[in-house]
Amino acid sequence: MSQTAVADSDTGIPLRELARRHGLGAAGKLPSLPAYTRQLWSYRHFIASYANAKVTSSLGKTRLGMVWQVLTPLINAAVYYVIFGKILGTSHNTPNFVAYLCTGVFIFSFTQSVVQAGIQAISGNLGLIRALHFPRAALPLAITMVEVRNMVASIAVLIAIVLAFHEPVTLEWLLIVPIFLLQSIFNAGLAMAAARLGSKVADFKQLVPFIMRFWMYGSAVLYPVTKFEQAGMHPVVLRLVEANPLLVFIELMRHALMEDVKLAASPLVLWSEAIAWTLVVGIGGYVYFWRGEKGYGRG
Repeated sequence: MSQTAVADSDTGIPLRELARRHGLGAAGKLPSLPAYTRQLWSYRHFIASYANAKVTSSLGKTRLGMVWQVLTPLINAAVYYVIFGKILGTSHNTPNFVAYLCTGVFIFSFTQSVVQAGIQAISGNLGLIRALHFPRAALPLAITMVEVRNMVASIAVLIAIVLAFHEPVTLEWLLIVPIFLLQSIFNAGLAMAAARLGSKVADFKQLVPFIMRFWMYGSAVLYPVTKFEQAGMHPVVLRLVEANPLLVFIELMRHALMEDVKLAASPLVLWSEAIAWTLVVGIGGYVYFWRGEKGYGRG
């Protein structure tokens, strides 16, 4: 007798139809992407609670707690200012170099923190994954929420720095919110992609610091973006370099917070690239993670 013909002895209804009516499926079967998304939404309170628990846990590890989330990029910016701004003289050709540098460091650090935490989202929570059934994408999303929360405090400090160095408040400051939202979605996609890679290739964690350092040097964090044009690159190569997603987000935030900033491209082009990168990485990272859902925690 075929599987479709097997019926419940009491009702006479085929078992496959009975399972469908009650929302049951085959064990180990990957849910469809819409079904997986609905499951993930139903666990939104778990994601929020898990993110809050992560924040509380991190606060208890040091005396300064969450202050380190702001101190770290500030200290990095101070080090880079001494080396690049003073010793190498980069600040001479960049108006308001301190605000320019801090904006780059803070925005880059947001993505860097998400990727570094995301790489261990699965491999660092195997006990939880093997003990409980839930959509595994909840873990990288919770990590992203933690970093979003930290970044809100960092943006407040960044605004204080920009004001301290005499940048005027303009209507363009309202663009901070959509820029932050786009980068957060972009980061979530990166976190999910990194989480799957980290769960499959243990050594990938060791490569991440080098990848992020290379990415930082290619994102005009420490020097004006005009350096790329002055390097004499081929126009096609220059355009590809300037389309780097982190460079795009940094440039947009500089444009929002500062006046008289020379950008890699027009604001319209930068916004188009930011939206495109957000869709490609945000959706692509989610789909890539979903495809590996049934393998997380095994082995």
